Amino acid sequence: MAKSQSAALDRKKLMADPIMVGTILVLIAFLTLFILYPLAILLVDSFYGGNGFTLSTFQRIMAMPTFTRAIGNTLKVGFLVGILSTLVGLLFAYVEVYVKVPGADSVYLIPMPFGWKAVKFHLNIMGGLFKMVSMLPVVSPPFVLSLSMIMLFGKAGVITRFLLGIYDNSVYGFWGIVIVQTLTFFPVCYMMLKGLLKNIDPSLEEAARDMGASRWTVFTTVTLPLLLPGLGNAFLVTFIESIADFANPMIIGGSYDTLATTIYLQITGAYDKEGAAAMAVVLLCITLGMFIVQKYYLEAKTAATLTGKASRGRMLIEDRSVTIPLTILCSLAAAFVILMYACVPIGALFPTWGYKLTPLTFKWFGQVFSRYHGLQAFRDSFVLSLIASPITALLSMIISYLVVKRKFKAKGFIEAVSMLAMAVPGTVLGVGYIRGFSGGLFHSGLLQGLYGSAAILIIVFVVRSLPTGTRSGISALRQIDKSIEESAYDMGADSFKVFMTVTLPLIKDSFLSGLVTAFVRSITAISAIILLVTPSVYLITVQINEFAEKGAYSIACAFATILILITYGSVLLMNLFIKYFGTSKKIKED
Repeated sequence: MAKSQSAALDRKKLMADPIMVGTILVLIAFLTLFILYPLAILLVDSFYGGNGFTLSTFQRIMAMPTFTRAIGNTLKVGFLVGILSTLVGLLFAYVEVYVKVPGADSVYLIPMPFGWKAVKFHLNIMGGLFKMVSMLPVVSPPFVLSLSMIMLFGKAGVITRFLLGIYDNSVYGFWGIVIVQTLTFFPVCYMMLKGLLKNIDPSLEEAARDMGASRWTVFTTVTLPLLLPGLGNAFLVTFIESIADFANPMIIGGSYDTLATTIYLQITGAYDKEGAAAMAVVLLCITLGMFIVQKYYLEAKTAATLTGKASRGRMLIEDRSVTIPLTILCSLAAAFVILMYACVPIGALFPTWGYKLTPLTFKWFGQVFSRYHGLQAFRDSFVLSLIASPITALLSMIISYLVVKRKFKAKGFIEAVSMLAMAVPGTVLGVGYIRGFSGGLFHSGLLQGLYGSAAILIIVFVVRSLPTGTRSGISALRQIDKSIEESAYDMGADSFKVFMTVTLPLIKDSFLSGLVTAFVRSITAISAIILLVTPSVYLITVQINEFAEKGAYSIACAFATILILITYGSVLLMNLFIKYFGTSKKIKED
């Protein structure tokens, strides 16, 4: 009885707030129009023909050898990349959390009132190296490592041709995609598993050690069982990222077809939009199924399995038989990743890659702007990303606020649909927008002007980055006591004023973090917008992909180098801003 009365009171308060009701209606319309509608159109195109419901489109694409081969190839790559990325990420996370990594010890003389005091500092070199490796995939385009792999191990590669004298194209195909995607996605697993390992209570493992168990026995019987849901979570996230990846298979896949590249070629090569829509539905079903398992089963099980915050500090492993081999493995892997990324700016300095490695030149950087529309590409990419970022950050915080702080019937719909974009591959979303808006809404001509414009690119940027910002905002809002906002309501403030003057300042760090994340994801996006870009708009990632496909690796590296500098600089500036002007800074000062 009391519960129903409370719900009725909440509904009454909500209906008495026109700003809140209007915000909810606008959000529902936005999510329905730009997430659900394109996906629904794909389903209609796939199952509906001139004579009504039909499976003829699916029968036609299933009869294509290239499509059936692409499904098998995609699943094989996804499973192997998921396993390898999870294992490498676990290795890095375990070493950072459990192992005392050898570092450089330095002695400094500190002036004291009665003389000088020698103070010893331990410099964790490996910790800095791990952070750099985890940061690089975030601030770089998703296909940079494919360029590096070709330039190092391709037919004209530095290592294969000039050091080993090998002339073949074995880097292309299955193993090339697997290696590149593993190096690209394992930092995601590393960041996920590092947090899980830190939350395991060390007393559980120490109790097993006190009973005489070896370190290997403790790991396999205590640590690993607690990590299994987290490992499954990391595997599924990486699997989804792998099968949805478009750029890496496009550049280094060669004749090895995947679903994402097959869908792209079905539109751009065969001009078969209906067939591409059906292929996109198949890919969507795979990723959506994996996302549901990851989101609603493994995430909940992970939270219930771990013991929570550690009761005391963990005693790091100092046994040299453990620390030295693990440190060497991680160092080699991290150094290789950094070498691959360093190859990009170096590759932009050679006149012709693979034929003459000297003398160095900056001519490609000049030609980026003088011959290849570089200025327009960077301007368009920067402006569109800059417009999309605050919209994404604000929408994310509003959705988070409604989900955490408000009770209404459509709350579950808003949360589910805003997170749905995380499970939709970029290529699928691109096909959905083509089918949904090229002829207007339901082919009525309404909103047809969106198709081919810069506005639709901004919308795609917003939709793709929305889940990340929403998850961050939900986590931050759950830490704020509702009495803080209720006191503002009691003083006569409406919902808009409370959100802008009370809630948003308290989650300023999450808002700013969502802002920079949205900017980085937008400016480095490729799969979702490759099918929507028109000749009137130049984007950096599209230019890089175009030159890489042509084999013009030096000019592609010049574009990529400038893009990495822009994104890395943006992240550093935003982190500096958060450090000195964010909420956490004010709390520390208080």
